[in-house]
Amino acid sequence: MTIALDATPLAVSTGGVRRYTEELSRALARAHPDDRYWLVSDQGFPEPADAPANLTMGGKPRNFAERKWWAFGLDREMRRLGADVFHGTDFSVPYSKRTPAVMTLHDLSPWMDPAWQPDAGRVRRRTPLLLRGGFASMVITPSESVRRAAIERFHLDPERVVAIPLASRLLSATAAAAASPGRAYFLFVGTLEPRKNIARLIDAWREVRTRHDVDLVLAGRVRSDFAAPSVEPGLRLLGAIAEDELAPLYSGAIAVVYPSLYEGFGLPVLEAMQCGAVVITSRDPAITEVAEGAAIQVDALDTKALAAAMGAVASNPENFAELRARALRRSAEFSWERTARQTREVYASAIRLHS
Repeated sequence: MTIALDATPLAVSTGGVRRYTEELSRALARAHPDDRYWLVSDQGFPEPADAPANLTMGGKPRNFAERKWWAFGLDREMRRLGADVFHGTDFSVPYSKRTPAVMTLHDLSPWMDPAWQPDAGRVRRRTPLLLRGGFASMVITPSESVRRAAIERFHLDPERVVAIPLASRLLSATAAAAASPGRAYFLFVGTLEPRKNIARLIDAWREVRTRHDVDLVLAGRVRSDFAAPSVEPGLRLLGAIAEDELAPLYSGAIAVVYPSLYEGFGLPVLEAMQCGAVVITSRDPAITEVAEGAAIQVDALDTKALAAAMGAVASNPENFAELRARALRRSAEFSWERTARQTREVYASAIRLHS
């Protein structure tokens, strides 16, 4: 089988969709060495590190007409590559039914609150048309909660929508070792944006700080529409963090706090669990699927409940050893190999349905 994957998310330096595209393409190529995988985009992007020989970079627009990538250029490129199926890794597939296509619908945030995704106007307009027009033979979601919501919102055939969880490639808690000695800290990891509920997290931390001398570390790319908090003692903004620095950062925290208002999966929660961290997070349905009882969950809008949970961990961190153990056991159930295998099955289904 020859598969073309949209590599446009790789043009962004950090983020969950970039991680998904890179890890999935690499895992697919390793798990299925007889297949050929092409990364294609009308934008420049770096080749994934340690890419297997059967994962290669495809072409780009070759003339003026092909600059209309989703309408003309991508369809022509797939014909040149002899692609059996196209995987749109980020809400998009071509405006053509010539080749079977699979779309990953990461979440429904573009349609839930425009303030969460101010730059997603094109996705808001285009993706529903592609879905309702049948341009995607199959749809992948990262959680069952997003699957159900997508079926209801876009009136999709349930048999054509499959929930496939993501995974984490971080080091294990044992390999991560302890973080460098320093001040005690709570940790948030993720893109700093309105949906992540950062202002409420800071308010909760300030309440905890009246009783416990503990910092709050915010690690992640700052999106342009996010109002960065004012500098104050104990609040540290690290910016984007390299992947090889995340594991010790997770494992050294008193707790990883992720009070997101809405998620399609919640990859930082899984990463933190894999590192044996105590996780305090929201009761978002997708996060609940991922955590499955291995995290402390509170109402994302309840600042007092969030502060109480953070304070409980700061007061007696040794009381949460069993929660850490549950987190390690739960996180071991996820792997990119499993994600790749299930995704490959969706490709085969798309080809059958298309024929």
